[in-house]
Amino acid sequence: MKNFKPFRAGALVSKALAAIVLVASGSAFAQSITMASTTSTEQSGLFGYLLPEFKKASSLDIKVVALGTGQALDMARRGDADVLFVHDQVAEEKFVADGWGVKRYPVMYNDFILIGPKNDPVGTKGKDIVQALQKLSAANGNFISRGDKSGTHAAELRYWKLAGADAANTSKGSGYKECGCGMGPALNIAASSGAYVLADRGTWLNFKNRADLAVLVEGDTKLFNQYGVMVVNPTKHPHVKTQDAQKFVDWVVSPAGQQAIAGYKIGGEQLFFPNAAQ
Repeated sequence: MKNFKPFRAGALVSKALAAIVLVASGSAFAQSITMASTTSTEQSGLFGYLLPEFKKASSLDIKVVALGTGQALDMARRGDADVLFVHDQVAEEKFVADGWGVKRYPVMYNDFILIGPKNDPVGTKGKDIVQALQKLSAANGNFISRGDKSGTHAAELRYWKLAGADAANTSKGSGYKECGCGMGPALNIAASSGAYVLADRGTWLNFKNRADLAVLVEGDTKLFNQYGVMVVNPTKHPHVKTQDAQKFVDWVVSPAGQQAIAGYKIGGEQLFFPNAAQ
C-alpha cells in the first residue's frame, strides 16, 4: 500500500475547470473577427442593423473599429484587422495591388451631399458641387473639412481640385477649417457654427443635432459614393482570421446580405443601395 496515492477530487475539479475555461475562451476568440471600417457605416446606424443579421447566419461576432478610410487601411496594413469595409475605391484598389488585401468586392453605394445653413448665405444651392465650392472659396465661406484622410475627406479634396483649389488650405478661402474628426463631430461643428460641410447621406439621415442645417447640393453624378469590402491578405499577416473574414464578405455580397442592406431605413428613407452584383 506504499504506492497508494489519495484521490484528490479538488485538484481534478480545478484541472477540469481550467480546461473548460481554455476551451471556452479559445472558442470565443475563434468566433469573432475585427473589422476596420469608416465612421459613416457606424454613425449611420447601418452596422447596428446589419451585423446582428450576419450573426444569425454565421454565429460570428464582429468587433468594429470605426475610423476614416485612410486610417482603416493603415490599421489593416499593421495586421490589426481581419476585414475592411471602406469607401475610397482608388485607395482600396491600390491596397489590393500592393498585396495587403486579397480581393476588393463592391458592396453598396449612397451619395455625398453638401450641407449648410438653410439661408445659404453663399448661394451654393443646386446640383453642381464644383460650382458650390468655387462660390465658397470666393466668399471665404465657413467650411468644415474632416481633414482625417477618410473616404469623405478624399472625395472632398477631389472636388476642391476640380474647383481650382490646390492642396493649400488658403486657396479654399479663409473660412476653410479642418477638424481632424469623424463625420458626426464634423456635422456637430457645422451645426454649432453655421458652416458648410460635405457629408455622406447615411450619416446625415441619422444625425439628430441638425440645428439650422439643410441639404444644399445633391444629385451631382460626381457625388456618387461607392463602398467596398476586402479580406486582409494572410501572406502579409498569417494571424489574420481569413476564413471567418471571408464568411462575412461572402454573406454581405450574397442576396441575403444585400437584402439586409436595402432594408435599413430611417423615416422610411433607404440609406444605402446594394450593388454587389453589378
